[in-house]
Amino acid sequence: MKQQYVVGLDYGTDSVRAVLVNAGNGQVLASNVYWYPRWKAGKYCNPVINQFRQHPLDHLEGLESTIMGVLSEAKIDSSLVKAICVDTTGSSPMPVDKRAQSLALDPEFAENPNAMMILWKDHTAINEADEINKIARTWGGEDFTKYEGGIYSSEWFWAKILHVIREDEAVKNAAYSWMEHCDFITSQLIGCKDPLALKRSRCAAGHKALWHESWGGLPPKEFLEKFDPYLAELKDRLYTETYTSDQVAGHLSPEWAEKLGLSTEVVVAVGTFDAHAGAVGGEITENTLIKVMGTSTCDIMVTNKEKLGDKLIPGICGQVDGSVIPGTIGLEAGQSGFGDVLAWFKNLILRPSLEMIQASDSLSPEQKEALTNELEDNLIIKLSEDALAIPVSESSIVALDWINGRRTPDANQALKGAIRNLNMGSDAARIFKALVEAISFGSKSIVERFRQEGVQIDAVIGLGGVAKKSTLVMQTLADVLDMPIKVATSDQAPALGAAMYAATAAGIHPSTEAAIQAMSSGFDKVYEPIAEHVEVYKKLYQDYLEFGKLVEG
Repeated sequence: MKQQYVVGLDYGTDSVRAVLVNAGNGQVLASNVYWYPRWKAGKYCNPVINQFRQHPLDHLEGLESTIMGVLSEAKIDSSLVKAICVDTTGSSPMPVDKRAQSLALDPEFAENPNAMMILWKDHTAINEADEINKIARTWGGEDFTKYEGGIYSSEWFWAKILHVIREDEAVKNAAYSWMEHCDFITSQLIGCKDPLALKRSRCAAGHKALWHESWGGLPPKEFLEKFDPYLAELKDRLYTETYTSDQVAGHLSPEWAEKLGLSTEVVVAVGTFDAHAGAVGGEITENTLIKVMGTSTCDIMVTNKEKLGDKLIPGICGQVDGSVIPGTIGLEAGQSGFGDVLAWFKNLILRPSLEMIQASDSLSPEQKEALTNELEDNLIIKLSEDALAIPVSESSIVALDWINGRRTPDANQALKGAIRNLNMGSDAARIFKALVEAISFGSKSIVERFRQEGVQIDAVIGLGGVAKKSTLVMQTLADVLDMPIKVATSDQAPALGAAMYAATAAGIHPSTEAAIQAMSSGFDKVYEPIAEHVEVYKKLYQDYLEFGKLVEG
């Protein structure tokens, strides 16, 4: 029997990575990463106003570079590549024209941030989200936020579109439709020239765009026109049906087949979000919480329809039929800042030093570059080592992890971070340790919300860059949750999960569950809670909750 291979393509915040996987046993033959150059240069973003935009050329160039990279490295017969699936960040929508092309690829809009992808972490639409929440509760009809935790977020589809069309008349008039990032990349691969013909992601639509089968798809025009007549008109240029990622979106277009050296018979699966693909790559099962830990976190669970029944879980990021495993309800929660919180602190203390190094007359250009790279690479490692050496019993600084707002429980992107109990002995390592504790407490608040609503959690699995690299974060998290945490072996669990969807869509495996069984890579580490730490953190968690009430109030 000939080997069959699939490609999983995972678009993160800073980079895209591809994996070429043996569909029979899950062996990763090759992986390749492409860092977005325009994003890395800080283009089209303004962190002061929480504006984060990405140019689609970063994504399309990365698409070509990574897939060609894995094919070159693996040196396999390209005719044996059977399928591709794409996962991306989300909600990260972008305006497109009648040909399903991003407006940012039109010379008229090539430098206009409003014509680009609005990254998940963009919070410029806080006012629009507040408006959606208010009207959803008071307009006299169905509350269309009820399957999305009852609170609509500024990170999501409709709020972002509403903000852009109010700010930019030219983009509003030129935008024929809008696509989530995962749908756009999928449409590019299959050569889709009509946004209305594309099979849209169930995951994206259900968790971020108020789509639900019980009201026939997207919210009715009577609701959407209360915000702007444009949204009611736009509904006709979006979609009604949605599809799970075990389904075929199309086949590789002649253009992309030629670019990549692949066949037009290659199946392209329906796109999905990175965390949901990561949950599949991390071997999700019922009563297991999958924590996808990177710049932010997504906490994913699945439950059967009979067990959940008509129950609505407040304050999370949605409960959607088939968004993770077709046939089950996918539950999503998460934190707007996780690794980003630690990166903020690193940049806070590092940036003045780097500026002084660059301005120095005492160092050669080569020395400046070497010293800058050394500091960039090693500061987090140094802070983590120093923080690990501080006894947990000394923890007294309390921080809130809301530097990028709060996603769950109970989305509020207007919230700000805060720190208390500082004194003259509060050095960098102790503040860093407090921030690690804060993101762990934020995780615990999500676990507590699920449990309060009757969702059973028997096991926790961590995956992503933070889970693989940071002993400090993972041990603190195990201590705070008072639960063992298994770490998935795969360095690229979302890309592996996307590959599993691809193998299912291509018919290599009969179901997503069968693909997980055949292609999973297992776990390589378990963090056990330390009893004496658990007791300290029980008290400190109460301090965190009280501090949060004070700041939020």
